[in-house]
Amino acid sequence: MTDPARRRGISRTVALDRSLELLPLFRLSDSSDEAAITYEPDGGGRWRVLPAPGERLPGTFDQDVFIELIRRYHEAGSPADGTIAFTLHAFLRSMGRRVDGRTYEQLRSALNRLLRTTLESDGAYFDFTTGANMNGSFSVLSSVQIDRRRFAERDQLALFPTLANNEPGDAHVTIVGTIRANIAAGHLVSLSSARYFALSSPVARRIYRLIGLVRVQGSPVWRISLDRLAEQLPLIQRFPSHLQRVLQPAHEMLVAAGILRSARFVQDSRVWHVEYTLGTAAN
Repeated sequence: MTDPARRRGISRTVALDRSLELLPLFRLSDSSDEAAITYEPDGGGRWRVLPAPGERLPGTFDQDVFIELIRRYHEAGSPADGTIAFTLHAFLRSMGRRVDGRTYEQLRSALNRLLRTTLESDGAYFDFTTGANMNGSFSVLSSVQIDRRRFAERDQLALFPTLANNEPGDAHVTIVGTIRANIAAGHLVSLSSARYFALSSPVARRIYRLIGLVRVQGSPVWRISLDRLAEQLPLIQRFPSHLQRVLQPAHEMLVAAGILRSARFVQDSRVWHVEYTLGTAAN
């Protein structure tokens, strides 16, 4: 395979930390009522996502930024220090986002939020390198540096009139060692970045990430209680009827994309479940 072909192959696949994919991280609802995300995995322990003082939890835009960061990390050859470099303009284009002053600032905020948000594991996050669940805390990023473009390059700004008073920036971002170690050890779940960004619903994108975990386990069917799924995504809705209204459009999107063959709500006694039958798409 030629180098350009190899790079194209890498860019389509995102290999994610399997331990982190199991745990909720990005808020999928617009409400900002919750000050933290708390989740107790089936195997025991407790997981919390704590925003920095005065800031909100990572949200739907941050989820997309995270996926693109990991894609670029692999495309760069998984650098030993975990640092990747990119322009904010190119990053937004890769995400399929319009480039203007608003999205430029959104990206800056998202990167800094991923740096400052604390992920706290009390026996919940599995560290594959030690073979044990972690008791401690970390963040998605360990450093973020964003510089304005060099003066000599400012003549290029005319190519991007929508930026107005905001210049494109050069970013140097470091993925935290905790996540990199699990990825390097092969504790992975993979998805297609093209397929991910083709899903317009943040809920569908998160379910797609969870389906990757089911594929690793080799099961063609995934059945989970509605309450438990809401906690793992996470969603703030709790009534079954409300959850079904939120999930149904995402299900239809995933079926149309071939990621799922079917998705149905099943009531067993008084408990509602979701039953997913996986589609033929490899990722």
